[in-house]
Amino acid sequence: MGFRFDIEARKDNGRAGRLTTPHGVVETPVFMPVGTLATVKGVPQDLLEELGVEILLGNTYHLYLRPGVEQVRRLGGLHRFMSWPRAILTDSGGYQVFSLSDLRKVSEEGVAFRSHLDGSSHFLSPEKAIEAQIGLGADIVMSFDECTEHPASRERARESLEMTLRWAERGKKYFDEHKHEAPWAGEVGGRQALFGIVQGGMYTDLRRESAERTVELDFPGYAIGGLSVGEHRGTTREIVEATLPYLPKDKPRYLMGVGTPEEIAEYGAMGVDMMDCVLPTRAARHGLLFTSEGKISIKNARYASEEGPLDPNCGCKVCSRYSRAYLRHLYASNEVLAMVLNTTHNLSYYLDTIRSVRHSIKLGERTPTLTGVPPQP
Repeated sequence: MGFRFDIEARKDNGRAGRLTTPHGVVETPVFMPVGTLATVKGVPQDLLEELGVEILLGNTYHLYLRPGVEQVRRLGGLHRFMSWPRAILTDSGGYQVFSLSDLRKVSEEGVAFRSHLDGSSHFLSPEKAIEAQIGLGADIVMSFDECTEHPASRERARESLEMTLRWAERGKKYFDEHKHEAPWAGEVGGRQALFGIVQGGMYTDLRRESAERTVELDFPGYAIGGLSVGEHRGTTREIVEATLPYLPKDKPRYLMGVGTPEEIAEYGAMGVDMMDCVLPTRAARHGLLFTSEGKISIKNARYASEEGPLDPNCGCKVCSRYSRAYLRHLYASNEVLAMVLNTTHNLSYYLDTIRSVRHSIKLGERTPTLTGVPPQP
């Protein structure tokens, strides 16, 4: 299978489609669980398959440092290494390098940085970022971009936009010359696909310009990057809403690193096809669980005696078997199983949310609205 995107249904701005990759078909809009180090923390791959996950996100920066790209390549690529037969997307490492702040130095050539693990020196250029992702063997790879900090002046956002575009051209040239070198080339039909990334800070006109100029480079898909860096969520929505009209209507649109269940439902209805976020897994490890009745902080003592399921409207294996009291006990006892069960439920909730959006678009119905309430005291 090669790379292909087909839109099957539309409802207002929302689209339901099928993204065909060398490792399987992904139904969109889709939520991609984050498997930073070739693992979604606490959840084995067979359970991810059972939950219906069709595509995972891997992190190039972290895998580049440990176990190393060449190690993964020698072991057959990321799919074989982590025993995951379905699709994988890798980010370029740009956001992680951006988050290092004092440990990095940006130049036209690329980014020099020191590892957060051992302080060793490294360098990532647009070409090296693509080389690493080709070596990892993801189905979808991302351009190396400069993620603009927040707040950023208009001049700073402009500089970052221009740098990202120059890096995108360089990365695309390298990719076009080496895209046949994925570890699974020859074993699986098709080749990797490279997505471009739109930047421009919190300035809608710069976002429009970045989108238009990135589209001119003719990528098979486009991402909106540089959000969830500290801005107000209303600003995030404004930027997404202002950018989407300038991305091709026949190619996948990926919103990077966003959001809550309410947000992914909203963005799916707005025409975003792909989303990822660490929130469901990170929140689970801290005892924050998403339910149809609002968010629950399972660490609170009030749940110690509650015999009912975490979410009476959820059919996941956690809610169908375990009580709130037991989940609270596991968390209070610092049991590893608490992380496993909490993460399983949160991922199930997110996946069910995006499925309901997809289903509503296909039926031509209004996208369901989720009602979130603050964590219970």
